[in-house]
Formats: sequence, structure tokens, C-alpha cells
Amino acid sequence: MRPLKKPTLTGICDQMASHDWSDAELEELVKPQFGIITEFQDLLLELEELRKVDLGETPPALSVQRRLLP
Repeated sequence: MRPLKKPTLTGICDQMASHDWSDAELEELVKPQFGIITEFQDLLLELEELRKVDLGETPPALSVQRRLLP
């Protein structure tokens, strides 16, 4: 997965517009400045890790352990 860039988000917003995002809001997703606990990029990386999990091998929900990202 490539790092998130503002032009990527701008393109997505232009093609799938459901909300008018300001430049400041998009910039905050790419480079948080206001104390967001988890960066959007970190969330995308975690989702990528989850996407790779073979659900056929996944035990019941309470026993699933979170894998730490490198």
C-alpha cells in the first residue's frame, strides 16, 4: 500500500462526492495537526492487514488477537 497523499483524497472526493471536503479537512487526514489519536494512514494500514486475514482460519471474535504493525 502506498502512503496516502492529498491529491488521492481530492480525486476520490471529486469522483465519489457525498460531502464537500475543504482543503483543510483533507490536509488533516493526510498530516494531522489537531491531536487526532490515530492518523488516517494508520487506519488504512490496519484495514489492509485485516483484508489479508483468511477468515476461514479466524477463531471466534473474543479470541482474535490484534497484530501489531511494523
